[in-house]
Amino acid sequence: MKVAVLSSIAWRTPPLHYGPWQQVASNIAEGLVKRGIEVTLFATGDSVTAGKLDSICAKGYEEDRSQDAKVLECLHISNLMEKAGEFDIIHNNFDFLPLTYSGLIKTPVITTIHGFSSPQIIPVYKKYNSTGHYVSISNSDRSPELDYLATVYNGLDTKDFEFNSNPEDYLLYFGRIHPHKGTAEAIEIAKKSNRKLLIAGIVQDENYFREKVEPQLNEQIEYIGSAGPEKRNSLLGNAFALLHPISFDEPFGLSVAEAMLCGTPVIAFNRGSMPELIKNEETGFLVNTIAEAVNAVDQIKFINRKNCFTWAAGQFSLDKMVDDYLGLYHQILSGA
Repeated sequence: MKVAVLSSIAWRTPPLHYGPWQQVASNIAEGLVKRGIEVTLFATGDSVTAGKLDSICAKGYEEDRSQDAKVLECLHISNLMEKAGEFDIIHNNFDFLPLTYSGLIKTPVITTIHGFSSPQIIPVYKKYNSTGHYVSISNSDRSPELDYLATVYNGLDTKDFEFNSNPEDYLLYFGRIHPHKGTAEAIEIAKKSNRKLLIAGIVQDENYFREKVEPQLNEQIEYIGSAGPEKRNSLLGNAFALLHPISFDEPFGLSVAEAMLCGTPVIAFNRGSMPELIKNEETGFLVNTIAEAVNAVDQIKFINRKNCFTWAAGQFSLDKMVDDYLGLYHQILSGA
């Protein structure tokens, strides 16, 4: 079987710091290669893969702002589609735009929908509803207007994470600095809990950081910048708990699964996919308010960290994800 994995070109695949879509695309590609599948990863030129790499740009447009994002996207997607006949199946991790080529090629396209940036993009998915093969990354992140082949949870390589049964005393916020992700709420929870908070992530909203985060920074509330894979394991594993007070219906949340793979419980606002990722009162707590989150911090000591690892390894492993996708590939190719 020859598989083309189409990644985003905003960032490198896998990302150096931020890039959840790129991380999942990388995990899919590398997992397939380990199964003996012939894989070509379409990504930025500085991407890393054990398969074949095909690229039209040296770096992602978020890392080299001299480039025009739309121009790169058009060149990137057309590069794959003009080679579609070389592959048995195309795995699209690039949102809706590649679908506009799918009626012009014979190779089937399976699309992992990593979230809806806006309801306005749904008409494109609807146009190809009868011929496309759509996969959701959580049951919560489904449009009632679309037909889905399956839900496949994002999978992580469990070997990249080290279980830690003896954490330190700090709380951790791990994600982009943006109102949707609840950085300011995490600060408030830490202050009311009288615990140290480490904040790790790229600043995606400069005004929000300047107005809501930066004035709060001190010895108790510390911003340590973005954290790549080399820091991630230590930060997550040593945390007493991960705070995830989101204000939107998050489609998945890689950091939640990553934390649990290190044995770290998660306190999250009960929105989007969080009830699918977290077993309430077993691997963390689903809460609705800051006050409930503060109370949950006091209850974290009753969570068995081994349960967090076992749950996450069983539900969100790379092996499980690859098994699920291979099953879908065979289903599509057999016409079932």
